Amino acid sequence: MVSHPFDERPHRTLVVLSVPVLVSLIAEPITGLVDTAFISGLGTAPLAALGIATTLLSGVFWIFNFLGIGTQTEVALAAGTGRLERGTEAAGLAIVLAAAIGTGLALVSWPLLHGAVEFMTTDLEVHHASIVYLKIRLLGGPAILIMMAAFGALRGLQEMRTPLLIAVTQNALNVILDAILIFGWGEIPPLGIAGAAWASVVSQWLGALWAVERVIRRLGLPQRVDLRSAGRLLAVGRDLFIRTGSLLAFLIVSTRFATRLGADAGAAHQVIRQFWMLNALLLDAFGAAAQSLIGFFLGASQIARAREVARIACIWGLGAGVATLGAMGVGGGFVAESLLPDHVRPIFIAAWLTCALAQPMNALAFVTDGIHWGTSDFRFLRNAMLASTAAGLIALVAFDPDLNGVWIITAGWITARSLFGILRIWPGFGDAPLRPKSNREGERSFQAAP
Repeated sequence: MVSHPFDERPHRTLVVLSVPVLVSLIAEPITGLVDTAFISGLGTAPLAALGIATTLLSGVFWIFNFLGIGTQTEVALAAGTGRLERGTEAAGLAIVLAAAIGTGLALVSWPLLHGAVEFMTTDLEVHHASIVYLKIRLLGGPAILIMMAAFGALRGLQEMRTPLLIAVTQNALNVILDAILIFGWGEIPPLGIAGAAWASVVSQWLGALWAVERVIRRLGLPQRVDLRSAGRLLAVGRDLFIRTGSLLAFLIVSTRFATRLGADAGAAHQVIRQFWMLNALLLDAFGAAAQSLIGFFLGASQIARAREVARIACIWGLGAGVATLGAMGVGGGFVAESLLPDHVRPIFIAAWLTCALAQPMNALAFVTDGIHWGTSDFRFLRNAMLASTAAGLIALVAFDPDLNGVWIITAGWITARSLFGILRIWPGFGDAPLRPKSNREGERSFQAAP
């Protein structure tokens, strides 16, 4: 049996792996909140535009998150089996694909910007600001995906501190550049929302180049490109593409319903959405740590230990979700006073509290996602997300809600996702990879993977 610190100190091991992931994951949403705070000083139209633009960027680039998720699982499995050269090949292939896909997406997206923004808003001022921001941010498209793939490779090795250092440095630079470029400094003129976009592009490219250098240092350069590995990654990509696409479809459509209520509702929704993203990524830290541990133990054909990782990750995730609920309940008034004009606060508070109440289930949704990523159960995640999103979109269209209604439906969407994720583990319906089975069956299941 492969020895691992998890055997003696399971809770401590999970937390030690989760904390650096937590800080690195929330670094970008915190920067997004700083962007929101800076842009809020320019008025509600630029703030609503920032919400639309960041939602669309998520829709364009995050749909390719299989480059990080698939790479993390492949590298973790390779580490568990003791065949690290497979991890080197997977990481190299993912980074090359990330550069190519990121460049292609930027080129294809450029002429489609006006139509996409028109779908999100009819306000001319919001439309113009959104286009300005998006045209600049697309220049950082390849960097977003390269960093995604490189971070996945490092986390697959259970090296969580390097992505943390890169993320913190990158986002600190973003904040500094925000202050300089949005409002001007010395001979540098104020660029407004365009300055926020340039700050992001510069910092993202710095982070991407640094991350690639660290992957090469840990894994080396691949001696060959295995086309079978490319096929596996693209097969993962197919399922995660659909899964992430349906997730983002819900977020985009729900944002559309909010922004079409007016600039005030759009600004309030942007603030809540930024905090939701911050909380989601905070909660996802336990899922990311569980993914690496489960992948490692399944690579070593030790299903019982992988199930124990899942149990402990859910305990910690649920506790974090309850703590987040409490923090949001206490801090709602301060957030409203800090980021929104007086006349927007009444519609904000009700939706904010609805979002807060959903946090425990939100925690289980993201933690179980990480667990199933670690088991390579990508098809199940695809189908669960499709079902949840279909129900959520039908509810949005049927009820045509106000802002609080948008977040009530979002809470229902989150709850459906979490229930699918939990039931796949306990009791483990269908062909669940973590269903209890004999050691011999477990070995056949995971050693048969090419």
